[in-house]
Amino acid sequence: MMNQPDKNHELSKDLEHMVLHAEALIKASANTGIEKMDEIRNKAEQSIKIIKAKLVNSQNSIFTQSKASIEAGDAYVHENPWRSIGFAISVGTIIGLFISRR
Repeated sequence: MMNQPDKNHELSKDLEHMVLHAEALIKASANTGIEKMDEIRNKAEQSIKIIKAKLVNSQNSIFTQSKASIEAGDAYVHENPWRSIGFAISVGTIIGLFISRR
């Protein structure tokens, strides 16, 4: 299983390739014939499709991870209500101290 930084790096590389294809398409439109433009446009379209699929996959992964984290936090609070209340009071007190010093 690929971890998040690897996915981000891969997505970044894909975006970089898409930009390169788009730049090539712009340059080709000024200098070359229809065949070369069609080839470059097809490469750019393929890159866009790949990136869209990866973005959807990343979005789904982030949603799933966020939901799991929220459920874990909710379960912890239900299992340890007094510890959670104590933690919330401690954090609130620290924030209050910082605010009152200003």
